[in-house]
Amino acid sequence: MKFFVDTAEIDAIAELNDLGMVDGVTTNPSLIMKSGRDILEVTKEICDLVDGPVSAEVVATEAEAMIAEGRKLAEIAENIAVKVPLTWDGLKACKVLSGEGRMVNVTLCFSANQALLAAKAGASFISPFIGRLDDVNLDGLQLIEDIRTIYDNYGFATEILAASIRTVNHITECAKIGADVITAPPAVIKAMAAHPLTDKGLAAFMADWAKTGQKIL
Repeated sequence: MKFFVDTAEIDAIAELNDLGMVDGVTTNPSLIMKSGRDILEVTKEICDLVDGPVSAEVVATEAEAMIAEGRKLAEIAENIAVKVPLTWDGLKACKVLSGEGRMVNVTLCFSANQALLAAKAGASFISPFIGRLDDVNLDGLQLIEDIRTIYDNYGFATEILAASIRTVNHITECAKIGADVITAPPAVIKAMAAHPLTDKGLAAFMADWAKTGQKIL
């Protein structure tokens, strides 16, 4: 499974990247605006930092404008994945941009039918939003499973990029289902290393080691 980091914080990306935990980055204009910096500048910095796809989102809502923005974003770096919404205009933009050889991440997916359309339009990634479905009492993980089944049935190359990840359990279940990618905030990815029994075991070991009075260095 690939790990994408859902943030525009350079330091957070760099920390995880140094550990080999970053296969790509997803961000959006809202995340970058919170940093108070220029969108294109931050996106370029992220692209220079990581080797994998960096999703950069269009802000237009009509197909022609999305295509123009997508081409502009793609000029930032070779590893840009243009992010478009799963609307009819977004699918039109996806078809054109993917036809030009550009990576396209179709986002805001909430149904298997939408995911099927995105694959037909040539999307590199489809981003189903697990957490937001859970928020309205629908099963976000079931959507991941449904898309996996459909894509496997027909051999679609579009990668399932599970988004709106809220918990480490979301990541575990996505891995069991077979999602190609998850994107999560740095804090959620780091939380995967935490377990109370690990902490308890380490504390017991350190207490025993302290009694020996020995040192390694």
